[in-house]
Amino acid sequence: MPAPDRDPHLLLLSELLQIPAPSGREERMAARVMQHIEALGGAPRLDPQGNVWVEIAGRQPELGRVALASHLDEIGAVITAIEPDGQLRVQRSGGLYPWKLGEGPMLIVGEGESLVPAHLGFGSGHTNDPQDPIAQFISGSKGLTWADCRLYTGLSPAELKQAGVRVGSCAVPGLSVRGPHLFGPAADPLVSAWILDNRGGTVALLGLLRRLREEGLKPHRTLNLCFMVQEETGTLGARGWAARTPVEIFIAVDSSPMPSGSQLTLDGRPATWSKDAGAHFDQALIAEMGRAAGRAGTELQYAVYGAAFSDATGVLETGLAPRAATVGYPRLYSHGYEVSRLSVFENLVGMLLEYVKEA
Repeated sequence: MPAPDRDPHLLLLSELLQIPAPSGREERMAARVMQHIEALGGAPRLDPQGNVWVEIAGRQPELGRVALASHLDEIGAVITAIEPDGQLRVQRSGGLYPWKLGEGPMLIVGEGESLVPAHLGFGSGHTNDPQDPIAQFISGSKGLTWADCRLYTGLSPAELKQAGVRVGSCAVPGLSVRGPHLFGPAADPLVSAWILDNRGGTVALLGLLRRLREEGLKPHRTLNLCFMVQEETGTLGARGWAARTPVEIFIAVDSSPMPSGSQLTLDGRPATWSKDAGAHFDQALIAEMGRAAGRAGTELQYAVYGAAFSDATGVLETGLAPRAATVGYPRLYSHGYEVSRLSVFENLVGMLLEYVKEA
């Protein structure tokens, strides 16, 4: 394993974390992913929905195609109203909650190329008024909700309009607070960042493409490496892409949350979802990936979720691929500052490489 400061997965993760990509506004991330695919000798494709993918011919194309899919988007906040003083009311986009954010810098993704700095605030705590929301938060009589939050830009409604900010614009945490941050044992560190989900999956798929090119390998089946839009708001990109691009096997490469009761650990092993809120995944396919993990010198961990959903779930439940699974990197915490073991990305790439060689 390379020194952490030279680890290619960490370097790429650091780059991708600096690209704002709320659902519906993934075009900056899509453009950067296309640049990386081209640099690795691939020919990226972009569909009208905004999905990016690259196809790699297989040794036996008659067997049908395999899709490995990450998603490009991140959760955020969406502006619901602009008040006369220019403050912005917001609601969540995807599974973001204000108590995960805290007060701090935000970035509004406006029209076109516009990016507008903002501050998320909940109000002043210097009050004894029992009707004031802050006093209620302090007393514990009320929880923090989006109705109590405001985005402050220092701009008037007219200036916001000129800057390309409107109702429907989305905001994400400011780039300066996203990380990544390394901690723990120097030889095998942990990495934390604002929303590893799903930049980690994108890191893994680009790492897989790099390994295929470096080693001059052809996958067994024709392989599609896909980067999908709007996973966080209904798996819309994956559903649209799969409807237009039939595949035999669809595997979402995503994070694996660690809710209470999970037996997943941050020990560098990748994980697969045996079942989630929408489907039991293909158990034979999971077994194939388990054998691939063994060939790569690691092993799979297994999880069952009652409140998780991936692109593979959306594709499977709409009948767009006969076999589907989800595999990825365990992450502690979710929909906020998340933590993974840095070495899991190399192990995940190795497992995916072994799988596509033999699938």
